[in-house]
Amino acid sequence: MSTLPPFIASQPATSMRRGFFWIPGDLVETDSGTRQRGAMYVEWLAGAEVTKPVPLILIHGGGGQGTDWLGTPDGRPGWAQQFVEAGYLVYVVDRPGFGRSPYDEELLGKSQPSMSSETASFLFAPQEAEEKHVQWPWGRAPGSRELEQLVAGQSFLFSDREFSQDLDARRLVELLDITGRAALITHSAGAPAGWLALNRRSDSVAGIVAVEPMAPPFADIRGNELKWGLTSAPVVTDQAGNDGGQEQSRLRDGSARIAGFAGAPMLLLAGDASGFGRGTQIQAAEFLRAQGADVEALNLAGCGIEGNGHGLILEKNSNETVAPVLQWLDSTL
Repeated sequence: MSTLPPFIASQPATSMRRGFFWIPGDLVETDSGTRQRGAMYVEWLAGAEVTKPVPLILIHGGGGQGTDWLGTPDGRPGWAQQFVEAGYLVYVVDRPGFGRSPYDEELLGKSQPSMSSETASFLFAPQEAEEKHVQWPWGRAPGSRELEQLVAGQSFLFSDREFSQDLDARRLVELLDITGRAALITHSAGAPAGWLALNRRSDSVAGIVAVEPMAPPFADIRGNELKWGLTSAPVVTDQAGNDGGQEQSRLRDGSARIAGFAGAPMLLLAGDASGFGRGTQIQAAEFLRAQGADVEALNLAGCGIEGNGHGLILEKNSNETVAPVLQWLDSTL
């Protein structure tokens, strides 16, 4: 790892076009005038020539932001640049209320406390996994430089997860109206937005790569109850219009199918040293296959990439962890 500041560290020069725009929020009449609720910031990146036919939309996890895809805690280029160099047009979003997408408590509701260093360590660099989790080469305790680089970009989760996920999905659908058919690449708690966007606009979603998605189905993950399988927000099923409670029960017993999932290509990617565990990803894959999706569940160790945890997009071998994703995209899209 270089000890030089990122802006003078030895990195290859690259040529890239980039810009940004906004998906405006809902217009709300308030005592202070007309205000926007839940705008979404979108940054686009492309090389001198785009050679791949389907663009990619990158959706960050938890309390993070789009910068999670742009670089690593030690200052190296992130997955977004790898996709651009492979010929893709890439859109990186800040989910509504996160990063450069403004958060307004009056319009978006209360949030939970911002992420602590201890929580970040639990998720991304657990002490008990140190022996196996060799691709996180930095400190694991609060105060470690790279850990605190990661924490600095993290904020909070909405108290109302159902509302937050629904808002994410609505903005993604509006983005798909602009981009046209695209593939979604999600990480961690950003996964529900991808599942919901597929449910609502399946003809515009070419496929989903879910990196360490929230799972297993119907679990309560630190207060995030996945009441609809892999989402907290409701999905439309093949029995649309029925009572919501009945549809949740039908999804649990396997007698309902989520609209838009049949035949949808999906890659579920997990690290072999992740605290989320291989079992949760297997259960998620089984649930999605039961919905008719075309699912490949890949643990990185299965292709010779070992020692990665939940933050595999950020770890020291991020140039290796993206390789199976690029291969899947090329063969699938």
